[in-house]
Amino acid sequence: MTTSAELDLATVTVAPGSGASTTLTVRNDTDIVEAYRFEPVGECAPWTTVEPDRVSLYPGTSETVTVWVRPPRSSKVRAGETPLGIRVLPVEHPELAALPETTVVIEPFGGLTAGLRPRRRMTWRGARFTAELRNEGNTPVRVAVVPVETGDELRLRVDQAEVVLAPDAEGAVGVRARTGKLVWFGKSTTIPFQLTATPTTAPDLEQPPQEITGEVVQLAVLPRWLLALLALLVALLLLWFTLVRPAVRSSAKEAAETKAQEMVQEGQLQPGPSNAAAGKPAGQPPTAGGGNGQQPGAGTGTGTGTGTGNGTGNGTGVGKQSSGTIEVRTGGGTAGSGTYVVPAGKTFLITDLVLANYQGDEGVLTVVFGDRVITTIALETFRNQDYHWVTPIEITENAAVTVNVSCDRPGTPASGKQAQECVEVLNVSGELRDLAR
Repeated sequence: MTTSAELDLATVTVAPGSGASTTLTVRNDTDIVEAYRFEPVGECAPWTTVEPDRVSLYPGTSETVTVWVRPPRSSKVRAGETPLGIRVLPVEHPELAALPETTVVIEPFGGLTAGLRPRRRMTWRGARFTAELRNEGNTPVRVAVVPVETGDELRLRVDQAEVVLAPDAEGAVGVRARTGKLVWFGKSTTIPFQLTATPTTAPDLEQPPQEITGEVVQLAVLPRWLLALLALLVALLLLWFTLVRPAVRSSAKEAAETKAQEMVQEGQLQPGPSNAAAGKPAGQPPTAGGGNGQQPGAGTGTGTGTGTGNGTGNGTGVGKQSSGTIEVRTGGGTAGSGTYVVPAGKTFLITDLVLANYQGDEGVLTVVFGDRVITTIALETFRNQDYHWVTPIEITENAAVTVNVSCDRPGTPASGKQAQECVEVLNVSGELRDLAR
């Protein structure tokens, strides 16, 4: 007893996305009524069907069924020959199964896609792009990427002339674009360009060349708004040197002459002719006495807490240039202060103030002239700080210049070893005068 099964065609040719068929003849050579089932076997099995998929035969009879092959249009279904078998399974006697075979020939098809990443770039001169290629066909393909001539505005160059892509594979080709010349002034310019990706193998697939388009936006080196700004700055400079500066100088000269006249009227300065006779310009303070005009300076300093102060002075005439130095030392997490007291019978006209935080301490420092707070500053924001005044700040006798320091954390001096205490130094200078009685 046997089962006879035979496929009509030895080769079945089919194009992906369509279908092809052949016939299968089954004969029952047993002595019983037998039912037969059909199972496709091989790589083609997922997209192969048998119609009908079950038949029943009397002994000595046969029947023909249709075998359909319908491969999808996918790059995963590779072109070429693929074996296909149909297993014929008797229900009552499965040991008598038969397996006729045929060959399925998958026809090739093309499916090249191409694009550019990015599609647009902004640049002054050169830019780089990437031509992205993908083979969505079912057969290998060789692709040539060729720039389309764009004239002198833009020059294109590809990193490689051809690339080979397997089915369902991706590839990339570098593209370099360079403008013909720089644009120094004006608006940006958009320069479009084009490349073609042409399959050079399997011409029978009739794959047309793929167009790849992109844009280069060439920027001006100096935009228009910058030119307008430069023109405005030049106009402002001309206005300053031709109109504003002479007017400021004239006003300052008039103010100085007015102040000198007031000081002469108050007796603080001698009239201009006497100064000129002494070999000095009018309005300059005269020397005291008949000697060389030098007077000893009068400056003292006191300290509170861990602060210390001292003052030195020398000068000529009614007023003498003087300065005082205050040093404040205090531990971390504590506060301290130092003072410089104006001597009795004197008034101190302060014009300059210098602060030193050479260790880089952290905390807060406050400078007070008399009962006026001059500045409050965080120690960590400076190492050396100076202030200067055109109009002096006047402090009368027995009033003090006070430095209050709140030390949060001592700093690290140039030695590299953290200090044990905060150390701040203030130097105040100006003119020390006798009080008018």
